[in-house]
Amino acid sequence: MVARISRKKLEKIIDNFAGRKILVWGDFILDEYIFGTTSRISREAPVLILSFRRKEFTPGGAGNTVLNLKALGAIPLPVGFIGQDEPGQRLLDSLEKADITTQYLLPLATFPTPLKTRILAGEETARKQQILRIDHEEKVPPHPQVKEKLRSCLEQLAGEAEALLISDYNYGNVQEDVYRQVRVLFPSQPVTLDSRFRLLHFKQVTALTPNESEAFHALKIEAPEEEKDFQSIGRRLLHRSRAQAVLLTRGSRGMILFERRKKPFPIPIFGTTDIVDGTGAGDTVISVFTLALASQAGFKEAALLANLAGGIVVMKKGTATVSRSELKEALQT
Repeated sequence: MVARISRKKLEKIIDNFAGRKILVWGDFILDEYIFGTTSRISREAPVLILSFRRKEFTPGGAGNTVLNLKALGAIPLPVGFIGQDEPGQRLLDSLEKADITTQYLLPLATFPTPLKTRILAGEETARKQQILRIDHEEKVPPHPQVKEKLRSCLEQLAGEAEALLISDYNYGNVQEDVYRQVRVLFPSQPVTLDSRFRLLHFKQVTALTPNESEAFHALKIEAPEEEKDFQSIGRRLLHRSRAQAVLLTRGSRGMILFERRKKPFPIPIFGTTDIVDGTGAGDTVISVFTLALASQAGFKEAALLANLAGGIVVMKKGTATVSRSELKEALQT
């Protein structure tokens, strides 16, 4: 598939990632991983006993997107609000440790930072598997003053940003009325959207990057039985969102790129179908896709690079990132 487009051209696009300023507006989540070993069943109930080994924290949601952009050499500019709580402070500390500005992350006393706790278990020497996830979340509608502050931050950064990436997990950071107000501030820059539940609420973005379940939810349909029906899904998303492109990710079946007045462009999965961990893969895909568009790539070139990145990151544990050198190495395979 890469052979259709010059490898040298793709490598040049990757080189152009360096120093690109990408505004990331979205929901910032803290991911917690608890690792343990299992060897016996509890007498109290038919459940495994987990012997605690260690705990790790990493930014998730829009935070993972920001880390991916940083790992690719870009300059991410995160905008959103977080709670004035321990998870929020851990998020700030992690981003600042990665040399990412937190100037535009607004602390709110009334908002609990979303925390996703994943329990991973297995034998001492075996690869740990996720057995449970606990979501600590509360959707609190933002006060009008908070929305005004968010709008002000977006306006302030619009002039220097080379793209706007929206990472919407439906925790209240991304508001439709604020989007309508700031969309005009990005007349030529790419505006990309990754939205878990509100894919069609934000009209006229440059591109959407949904997975299959997000696409089905947006169109209120069941999974189609025939492969040919996926072409209709992409066309309907293009029409209803008024986007220029839709990159539909399909797990082990790769991706399909849909553009206006063009034939669908299927992309087979890169690497193995034996996925280690799909956590945060969508964040990696939209990070590379957006960064490529900001680096003057066309939609097909951006989609090919995003597919490579997705194939790399699912072979890593947890919310992981991809580097430019890894992308270049993947181009040679």
